[in-house]
Amino acid sequence: MSSFKIEGGHRLSGVITPQGAKNEALQVLCATLLTSEPVRIHNIPDIADVNNQIQLLRDIGVQVTENAKGDYTFVANVVNLDFLASDEFLERSARLRGSIMLVGPLLTRFGRALVSKPGGDKIGRRRVDTHFLGMEKLGAHFSYDADRGLFEITADKLQGAYMLLDEASVTGTANIIMAAVLAEGTTTIYNAACEPYIQQLCKMLNAMGAHIEGIASNLLTIHGVTSLHGTNHRILPDMIEVGSFIGMAAMCGDGIRIKDVSYDDLGIIPYTFRRLGINVQRQDDDIYVPCHDHYEIESFIDGSFMTFSDAPWPGLTPDLLSVLLVVATQAKGSVLIHQKMFESRLFFVDKLIDMGAQIILCDPHRAVVVGHDHQMRLRGGRMTSPDIRAGIALLIAAMSAEGVSTISNIQQIDRGYEDIEARLNNLGAVIKRIND
Repeated sequence: MSSFKIEGGHRLSGVITPQGAKNEALQVLCATLLTSEPVRIHNIPDIADVNNQIQLLRDIGVQVTENAKGDYTFVANVVNLDFLASDEFLERSARLRGSIMLVGPLLTRFGRALVSKPGGDKIGRRRVDTHFLGMEKLGAHFSYDADRGLFEITADKLQGAYMLLDEASVTGTANIIMAAVLAEGTTTIYNAACEPYIQQLCKMLNAMGAHIEGIASNLLTIHGVTSLHGTNHRILPDMIEVGSFIGMAAMCGDGIRIKDVSYDDLGIIPYTFRRLGINVQRQDDDIYVPCHDHYEIESFIDGSFMTFSDAPWPGLTPDLLSVLLVVATQAKGSVLIHQKMFESRLFFVDKLIDMGAQIILCDPHRAVVVGHDHQMRLRGGRMTSPDIRAGIALLIAAMSAEGVSTISNIQQIDRGYEDIEARLNNLGAVIKRIND
């Protein structure tokens, strides 16, 4: 177990470049199983979740070649399906939520997939019904071994079908897309997720020979093909990391440039920070955030209380609500943070309250933040990172605080942010990793 020791109060300045998108990487890595030809992927982030996904591919026989940092080639010409039923594979996949997306490619190409109940953040109920209901629509059959926590999914040959998803699940949509590209006939997915991650997956699959229409909408039409070939693909910058850096720059920055952000793929994120009063400047494909001695939360046009709530794309991603909440603690004004999707994601706010933040936790889904307007700084403290996004929010809070803070359980932060302490120290932060 490792922890961060953070000396707060240091002002940050300089240039930082976001890593490749974690959520996109987990999807496109699974898609390499859809062909026996080489698939080369660039800008893969060096983070725990992605590295574990790559190791899972190695474990089942995929040839993985590291060409350079973040640049890998995958060849899935020989896949060991028997390994899927091993205790070793099930134990590893249980720790990684992205492992569920192996199901679609394995099922459509090999007719059989096994996966344990997936793990990941402890942020509340994250059901997998959408995945399996979609597979059933395509003609698959599945069973669940409760003793081993094992799902087995089989199909002689998947058949295209119309489906209306019960929720716009990102991983569920990705899984169904990957299953449908090699199914017979046409598949129509309505209420599909349409995040940039999904758009990137569809573009990569089309480059491999798939026939997907409706990309960037919630209505996808997939005409099945008999086989796919290799391709080259580059992963987008991680929009969650971009948003995290905007929040960090507002709280602690003396002028920070975020390089090569793929601005047009950020959606509502810059606008949301502007509603907190943050000066987010687009400069070509960079974002520049100047020093903020003061920022004021907007009201709605009718004068009512500002509310930020998560929603499926193009709405606000839930992954940034933790950062927005922390940034609001030093704003002028008040804001309601409404986390609709996960019932445990706001429970980290008790640590912020201990640091001096004025926050009312209304219920598991809603918190009211009353900003200090920089009249009173947060105080350093001891805290634990409960999940990836709360972890980075606590790190931002600690960097802005007065005194020294310690954050334990930082392997949660490592799951989503590459070499984060070195990159922030290069901007002027003072963060030390302590290996317990």
